Amino acid sequence: MAELLTRADGPASVPALLHRNAKQFADAPAYREKEYGIWQTWTWSQTRDEVEALALGLMDMGINEGDFVAIIGRNRPYLYWAMVAAEMCGAVPVPLYQDANAEEMAYVMSHCGARFAIVGDQEQVDKIFEVQDQLPEFEQMIYLDPRGLRKYDHAAMAQYSDVQERGRKTRQTHIKEMEARQAKLDYDSTGVMLYTSGTTGKPKGVVLSNRNVIETAKSSSQFDDLRQTDDILAYLPMAWVGDFIFSVGQAMWTGFCTNCPESADTLHVDLREIGPTYYFAPPRVFETQLTNVMIRMEDASRMKKWLFHTFMALARKVGAAILDGKEVSQWDRFKYKLGEAFIYGPLKNTLGFSRVRVGYTAGEAIGPEIFDFYRSLGINLKQLYGQTEATVFITAQPDGEVRSDTVGVTCPGVELKIAENGEVFYRSPGVFVEYYKNPESTADTKDAEGWVATGDAGFIEEGSGHLRIIDRAKDVGKMADGSLFAPKYVENKLKFFPNILEAVVFGNERTACTAFINIDLTAVGNWAERNNIGYASYQELAQHPQVLETIQNHVEEVNASVAQDDMLSGCQIHRFVVLHKELDADDGELTRTRKVRRRIIEEKYADIIAALYDGSKSVSTETEVTYEDGRKGSIKATLGVRDAKVMPIAARMAAE
Repeated sequence: MAELLTRADGPASVPALLHRNAKQFADAPAYREKEYGIWQTWTWSQTRDEVEALALGLMDMGINEGDFVAIIGRNRPYLYWAMVAAEMCGAVPVPLYQDANAEEMAYVMSHCGARFAIVGDQEQVDKIFEVQDQLPEFEQMIYLDPRGLRKYDHAAMAQYSDVQERGRKTRQTHIKEMEARQAKLDYDSTGVMLYTSGTTGKPKGVVLSNRNVIETAKSSSQFDDLRQTDDILAYLPMAWVGDFIFSVGQAMWTGFCTNCPESADTLHVDLREIGPTYYFAPPRVFETQLTNVMIRMEDASRMKKWLFHTFMALARKVGAAILDGKEVSQWDRFKYKLGEAFIYGPLKNTLGFSRVRVGYTAGEAIGPEIFDFYRSLGINLKQLYGQTEATVFITAQPDGEVRSDTVGVTCPGVELKIAENGEVFYRSPGVFVEYYKNPESTADTKDAEGWVATGDAGFIEEGSGHLRIIDRAKDVGKMADGSLFAPKYVENKLKFFPNILEAVVFGNERTACTAFINIDLTAVGNWAERNNIGYASYQELAQHPQVLETIQNHVEEVNASVAQDDMLSGCQIHRFVVLHKELDADDGELTRTRKVRRRIIEEKYADIIAALYDGSKSVSTETEVTYEDGRKGSIKATLGVRDAKVMPIAARMAAE
């Protein structure tokens, strides 16, 4: 085999890392997947063989160096292998969000000019065929699951296993050329292209090199002492940079095992069975898990409720301190051990977190109450701050320096600076190469010295060196009276309550803050069932008088908390509306990573926002929605506008 390029400290490409692992960790588990209720395992040597067979098959199908290969589907070893196989051939993998609609897929595939698509199932095949006339460069579809595809025209389609078999049969024909292409791969070769979520416009193609992927994976693995024996659960979208760096970058660097659940429906069971030692989730996942815990406690006996609340009060007092190795009285340690036996241990086992040694949350800010809840159980949950353009890592929290109000210190090799307007800039080995076909945006984001504008406002604490993020720079503003407006701060406090799924706060350049709120159908529906309250739709439940009263209590509790913050006390919510529908990515209101698209929401619901500020007691509205099959429709509703009690501001009270 042709010699793969290496550096003094290791291989210089992702395929070279795979070949190293196949030798160094040959019989160790590399990938697992649960199918039909049974976990299947591939060792590193088997993984190398599977990837090589696919790469040779792609060679036989005519893949060229520099081609783009779209990869779409749920987390499966086969699709991770497809990313590495594409790079083995000198091509560029481009993972797409599997829940994206056909038009969103068409934009990405036409923008990069994908010739090949490797997809999971019939749903993805149908989406691409629906927009095929918009994809002049597209030629070949490779699918994993053949169900439902028997009567399709297979002239430009092939099953994944058939492509691998084709590669094995033609190995002697293509192996020399494939090895030659691999031998060219170095630190500056493109490792992957990932598209941004597109919160403010069309997604941009972020080109990441092998240098970006490997250097970031290496330094972050060393930072948290990640080991070859670790296990992770790969369940987040493959198109998201976080999943790529954890399930491909760090997995290839350390040699740990990537486990893929059977489906979204079995995720929780699969999480418990695997018991990952290294775990990552965005705040919404932790919020949902906490909601489910609180729902179950509502159905528990009086004794169990008393035990839970008693020991959780103790955990909030000393749990994080014990986790960080700080001084705690022997009596409190003894009580905490009892709590571990009766409450914390069983709860962590139920959540699937019994073995977690390192846990992270990122993507957006997590509510401090939610963050502290998990750490109080003894789960080493930390925050990191990053973005696609940084190959994830900008700052992270070292063990023993974990706080809910910061995102940590600079990761190894990262430099930070704060601009005069408060915007955070960074420079690191993970800085992306460019935005594909977009030199203007590249120049706007990354300067000639390699400094990248994050778009976030924040500051570095003196002494500790920790970075605190206030909000997106474009979202931070001023109230009419000059006080600071930072909506995400208030939204995260609202989402701590299990009944609230999403919140959007308004107030920039206005006299008062107002809010849209989405109820959590699971939590509120459970409450309705326990109280024998019937409802026919989300809309009816959301406008139930008792639900509105409960949400108002939550809003006023948040106002009391916000009033204690001198900097952000002006962000208390004066009026709010509980929306008649959930904000949805299919309706353009959220990105595929569940981030709020504020500008679109402001335009779409301008009539409701007007009612929040003109003193109306109710507002009638009609909203366009997208159904699961892609059809458009509309729903009409009359929403009540609620006034919330605003608390006196602590600093002003003291001054008076």
